[in-house]
Amino acid sequence: MKLQILGIGCPRCKALEQNTRDALAKLGLEADIEKVTDIDRIMDMGVMMTPALALDGVMLSVGKVLSSVQIAELLTKESH
Repeated sequence: MKLQILGIGCPRCKALEQNTRDALAKLGLEADIEKVTDIDRIMDMGVMMTPALALDGVMLSVGKVLSSVQIAELLTKESH
């Protein structure tokens, strides 16, 4: 499983990263987490608002900071 946090490093992006790590810990899952900070690469992925969260290249969320509970729900749904 590969999770990508898309954002330029603002506090909202850092909060999404922390919430993602918390969700993984709660679920007992391991994943590669990649921080995508290059604005050209972010735009190439079709994202116009950050932060964004992608799982294996599929966008799960764009433009909002999801809570760890919301992320856990998405990861549970996507893994089934």
